[in-house]
Amino acid sequence: MANADSSSWGDWLRSALGRYERPLVRYAQRLTGDLETARDIVQDTFLSLCRQRPGAVESHLGPWLFRVCRNRALDVMKARRPDCSVDDMRREPVAEDRDPFASVERQECLALILALVDELSPAQREVISLKFEQDMSYKEISSITGLSVSNVGFLIHVGLKTIKQRISTEAPPKEKVLRRVK
Repeated sequence: MANADSSSWGDWLRSALGRYERPLVRYAQRLTGDLETARDIVQDTFLSLCRQRPGAVESHLGPWLFRVCRNRALDVMKARRPDCSVDDMRREPVAEDRDPFASVERQECLALILALVDELSPAQREVISLKFEQDMSYKEISSITGLSVSNVGFLIHVGLKTIKQRISTEAPPKEKVLRRVK
């Protein structure tokens, strides 16, 4: 590789690392439930990227990285526990709000939503995570999970519909939330 080519390859790799490292760590941590394992998986993912020519993956870099990360995470989980699945997805803590009443209400609603997401099937949880946490398109999710685009859409639709129905029956009225705080 010529010096100019090696420099542009290095810039491309640094750019990919800067853009995708944190989202990949969050995704891998959600899959494995462990931050250190997630970091190792993401390191392996970027090592795989180093073996690629930029032109081979550049047009679909994000989905390619998430697919490699997902496959590596599933391999790690299978090595640990043969019957392990995506069931062990973890949540990040919610940042505090300046308005304590709004913060308590938001946290309680978020806790309910996250609990309801945890009750969905592993496939629904995964596609909803990729859609709303990673802001991916159905096509990108399809290429990561190996599901058809229509199946991704169906899983997201049914999962969100289930959550909406459950929220309408389980969400505490605002007055109850405020009374608990006072």
